[in-house]
Amino acid sequence: MTSPLRLGTRASALATTQSGHVAERLTELTGTPVELVTVSTEGDRDQTSALRDIGGTGVFVAALREAVVDGTVDFAVHSLKDLPTAQDPRLALAAIAQREDARDALVARDGLTLGELPPGSRVGTGSPRREAQINALGLGLEIVGVRGNVDTRLGKVASGELDAVVLARAGLLRLGRADETTETLDPIQVLPAPGQGALACECRVDDDATARLLAVLDDPDTRAAVTAERSLLATLEAGCSAPVGALADVVWGDDGDEIWLRAVVGDPSGSPTIRLSASGSLDEPAAIGERLAAEMLAEGAADLVGLPRAESAS
Repeated sequence: MTSPLRLGTRASALATTQSGHVAERLTELTGTPVELVTVSTEGDRDQTSALRDIGGTGVFVAALREAVVDGTVDFAVHSLKDLPTAQDPRLALAAIAQREDARDALVARDGLTLGELPPGSRVGTGSPRREAQINALGLGLEIVGVRGNVDTRLGKVASGELDAVVLARAGLLRLGRADETTETLDPIQVLPAPGQGALACECRVDDDATARLLAVLDDPDTRAAVTAERSLLATLEAGCSAPVGALADVVWGDDGDEIWLRAVVGDPSGSPTIRLSASGSLDEPAAIGERLAAEMLAEGAADLVGLPRAESAS
């Protein structure tokens, strides 16, 4: 009997659910059994501090990566939006699975939409990106910082502590709780985090056997789209907790399939906000992200992501 692959995952219900989906699909396609191994991360242990105060980029993935490197597990599954844009040279991004719905979802009391919430309503999110874009809509809502798992956040609405929370729709779908959504936020209003809705599989860079198995999960269109988004984020030198939203779509252009990338950088107060888009060849997703980021930096994005102007020109 083939020895099972050990899949490293965070212990939350969402993480184990999405890792379970990856495990089932991998077994279905390759016949290889997979067992889940839970790993505690800094982001899971501290659910009260703001992400930027406990390390920002990478707080959910560092321990998982070390478990892969030291051989505790064979590969790890990450929410791609939590993965730092700088690739760890010890690891290979062996697969990016087909993306789930990338948009944000509102769960509000009384079935309300964002526009129907009365001014002064308390809306929970731990994301400066969401805070900046919701405040930019000028609805007079009070943004309240919130951490914790999906149940914790939804519970704050059920108890009346908050009037609404904003979550990734992909997570609600994977948990079978999408029916609790009162509004799926249009990217015209609120762009998601770069990589949101996509799952990434990392293995050791020298583990060719595992990399070959994981390759069957890779979705080329998803990889191209998130490469454009993450290239933009990297060029802006912004982490996953920065007020940056981006969404790339593979669309039909004059010369066939191309990538259309939309991005926003905003101050958490809602002003100023820089929102631009770009398109280009499906074969050069990273270049599209770099080009759009350069345009945003020229418009003053460096100030909004906390990057010194002298560095933004490099």
